Amino acid sequence: MNYESIRFTIDNGIAILTLNRPDKLNSFTQAMHLEVRHALEQVQSDRSVRVLVLTGAGRGFCAGQDLSDRAVEPGSPGVDLGASVEQFYAPLVMSLRSLPMPVICAVNGVAAGAGANLALACDIVLAAKSASFIEAFCKLGLIPDTGGTWHLPRTVGMARAMGLAMLGEKLPAEKAEEWGLIWRAVPDESLMEEAMKMATHFASAPTKGLAFTKKALQASYANTLPQQLQLEADMMRELGYSHDYREGVAAFMAKRAPQFKGE
Repeated sequence: MNYESIRFTIDNGIAILTLNRPDKLNSFTQAMHLEVRHALEQVQSDRSVRVLVLTGAGRGFCAGQDLSDRAVEPGSPGVDLGASVEQFYAPLVMSLRSLPMPVICAVNGVAAGAGANLALACDIVLAAKSASFIEAFCKLGLIPDTGGTWHLPRTVGMARAMGLAMLGEKLPAEKAEEWGLIWRAVPDESLMEEAMKMATHFASAPTKGLAFTKKALQASYANTLPQQLQLEADMMRELGYSHDYREGVAAFMAKRAPQFKGE
C-alpha cells in the first residue's frame, strides 16, 4: 500500500509507524485512520515483528482530530462524533492494546486531544522534554475520548485526571513523568535514539512472555485478586512450555546470553 499520511517500515523485528502530516501536527483524518489501521494489521499478522514504535513527523506527535476533516459551523447540522469514535478511535486503541508485543510511543512534540490519549494507549511512553500533553476536549465542549477517560484516572489518579480533563492545561513531559503518566522524559535530541535502543532490546527479548505480561496487567483492572492469581497460574503454565523459558533457564545455568525466538 502506498501511504500518504504515514510512514511505515519493518526491519529486524522492529516496526516503526510514523504519523506523517507534519504541516497539520499529524492530526487525524479519515484517510489517515485507514492507513494506520492497515499498518497495524500488518504488524498483527507479521510473525517477524516483535516490537512496534509509534512516533510523529515534524515538531508535533499528534494534535488529535483534524477539525477541517469534519468542519461544522454554528447553525449547521451536527456530526455524529459517536460514530467517529466507534469506527476509528476505539478500534485504534483496542488494536494497540491487543498487539502481542510491546508498543513504544516516542512523543516528539505536542500530543493534544486524541493524540495525547493515543500515546497513553501504548505500553511504554517516552517523550522529548520539550513535548507536552493537552486534554483539549473541554475547550470544544467534549469529553476525553480515545480511551482518555479510562487511562487518565488509572495512571495519575482521579484528582489529577479531573484537572487535566476539565481545565485542558498543558502538561509538560517532565511533569508527566513525575506524575506517572509516562515512563520517561528524555532530551529532545536523544528521543529516537532511546526509543530505538529500547526497541532493539525488545526485538531480541522473550516476546511471548512480554505479550502475556501486557495482557495480565491489563486484565488486573477488572479482576478480583483470586481471578488474577488464577490468570497468572494459567499464563505461567503455558509459558513454562515455551521455547524462550527453556532457553532462558539454559542460558542462565550456562552463564551465556540467551537467544530468544519470541515463542
